[in-house]
Amino acid sequence: MSEQLPPMVCLDGDRIRAIRESQKLTQLYVAKVVGVTTDTISRWENNRYPSIKKENVLRLAEALEVSVDDLIKSEEANPEEGEESSEKPPSSRKWLLGLVFLIAVALGAVLLFKGREMAVPAVHAERILPAYAAPGSIVPVQIHLETEESMKGFILREHFPPGWKLIEASPPASSLDNEKGTARWIVRTGDSRKHLVYLVRVAGTEPLGTTAGFSGDIVANADNRQTPTSIQGQTSVEIGPFQWADLNGDQTIDDSEILRAYDMVEEMTGVHLDWEIVDTIWDAGGYRWEEKAKKFIPVRAEAGAASGE
Repeated sequence: MSEQLPPMVCLDGDRIRAIRESQKLTQLYVAKVVGVTTDTISRWENNRYPSIKKENVLRLAEALEVSVDDLIKSEEANPEEGEESSEKPPSSRKWLLGLVFLIAVALGAVLLFKGREMAVPAVHAERILPAYAAPGSIVPVQIHLETEESMKGFILREHFPPGWKLIEASPPASSLDNEKGTARWIVRTGDSRKHLVYLVRVAGTEPLGTTAGFSGDIVANADNRQTPTSIQGQTSVEIGPFQWADLNGDQTIDDSEILRAYDMVEEMTGVHLDWEIVDTIWDAGGYRWEEKAKKFIPVRAEAGAASGE
C-alpha cells in the first residue's frame, strides 16, 4: 500500500478522531509515535490540513493500529466520467488493458516478495513469565530485547489477561488500558536498553487450575522499514496458590530458586518488586497461601511437618 500512495495524502479528520477515541489513545501518545506535536494531531483531526506527507500517514496508521485506507478520504467518482468509462472499448484496447493488468500483477508480486525478503526484524523480543500466579498477587514480567545497530526506534505492544492490572513498569508505558489489558511503549532511537519490565496484579477472581495468556508484538523502524513481529518466549502462566519464585509449585523456595529469583530482581530495575517476602520464605523453608487475605504466609519447616502442611 505504501508504494501506491502519492507524496501527499488527504486525511479524513473525523475518522481519525473516532478511531483514536475508540481505542482510548491520547493525542500525546499518537503525536509521540508519529513524531509531531499534539497541535498537529489536533489540526489533522479538525481537517485544518488538507493533506499530509505519505511518511506521516504511514506512521499515523501504525499508531492507531489500522490500515492507511481507514484514514484517507475516499474520492467519489464523477457520474459523467462513470458513464463515459462504461462504454465498451474496442478489442485492441481490451487486449492492451489485459496486458497492462498482467504486467502490474507480476510487478506487484515481485515487489511483495522482495518486501518480505527485506523485512528482517530489527528487534528481537522474548518474554519471561513466572510458572505460577496466585489470585490477587503481584507477579513480575520481563521482556528481553536484542536490537540491531540500524534500529531507529520501535513500538512494543503487550497484551496481558483482562481483569489484571499493570501497576508499575520500567520504562513507564507510553499508553496503558488496564480494562482491555493493553500497554504500549515507544522506545526512541539511541535507547540501548536490554530489558523492558513490569509488574501486574492478578485478578482476585481467577479460578485455580486455569491458565492466563500473554501476547504482544513490536514494530521496528529499521532503515525506514516498519516490520511487525510477535514477541517470542513464554505466553501463559498457571493460576495456582504458589509464590512466583516457586518454580515447581512445591510450596518451598530452595537454593536454586532463590538464586534465580535474585537474578530476576536484579534485572527488574525501575519497579518495586517485593524481595522481602521471597527471602523470608526461603529462610523459613516453606509457605502457604492465605486465600482470604490474598497473601503468602512463611511456614517453618519444623512447624509445617508437625501440622502436616
